[in-house]
Amino acid sequence: MTNATEQIVRKQVVVEAPIEQAFSVFTERFGDFKPREHNLLRSPITETVFEPHADGHIYDRAEDGSECHWARVLAYEPPNRVVFSWDIDPRWQLETNPANTSEVEVRFVAESPERTRVELEHRHLDRHGPGWQSVRDGVDGAAGWPLYLARYADLFTDGG
Repeated sequence: MTNATEQIVRKQVVVEAPIEQAFSVFTERFGDFKPREHNLLRSPITETVFEPHADGHIYDRAEDGSECHWARVLAYEPPNRVVFSWDIDPRWQLETNPANTSEVEVRFVAESPERTRVELEHRHLDRHGPGWQSVRDGVDGAAGWPLYLARYADLFTDGG
């Protein structure tokens, strides 16, 4: 039997920005910190779009015009939280059955008027079925959420 904590990846970062700005940068500039090499398309990615509403999508658009909708926005509650699905299977291919997808909740917590803690929880990883541990290991590893959050934080420190 799988331990429930094995099915969850938690990461956090603190940014020197008001909560509203931290939230808007995460959602409006998601494509600025998502690695372009994280690509399920046959052509290089030109942009990543985060639709800012529940029932929206997160998707990549490639140079050839093709699109890959790899997440569904499940909750959009500015400036406090956003929840989206992870529609990528253990073989790192698009998962079309929502029952076999995990979810990512990102919470924004004001530590002061100019400082925000961003807490990310990727949960229900076992829903991906056999091999789900590879999804956990991928999103927990250096090229997963730690890389995304480091690049996100850099947007505040590099004048980005």
